[in-house]
Amino acid sequence: MGTIKQVQVTFDCAEPVRVGRFWCEVLGYVGPDGHDDDSWFAASDPTGAGQRLFFQRVPEGKIVKNRVHLDVRVGTGLVGAERLAALEAECARLLPLGAVRGQLLLADGVDESCLNMQDVEGNEFCLD
Repeated sequence: MGTIKQVQVTFDCAEPVRVGRFWCEVLGYVGPDGHDDDSWFAASDPTGAGQRLFFQRVPEGKIVKNRVHLDVRVGTGLVGAERLAALEAECARLLPLGAVRGQLLLADGVDESCLNMQDVEGNEFCLD
């Protein structure tokens, strides 16, 4: 059996272009040039370092909590007030894009603080 070299993360959604553009803004990714099919959207890291994200239209809406979510790593290496400030600054940047703020989970001696969020269609993600 060969070694897996790449992973693509796929989102089921009602509006793939809208959700895809949101995630491009969040991550600094780029979408397809001249894309005119609104049933899908692919977002890629222009540096080639990050995983490709694919957004596809599905007829059903989101009903329950995601079983898999993205952690947007904005506070890596930071602790305490410095980490909280980084999480809050990123949250403030994402809210005008359509993100929804969730619960702030404070450091507990084992895990560092993180902030639960939702994208423009209610998919959960964390600012970590």
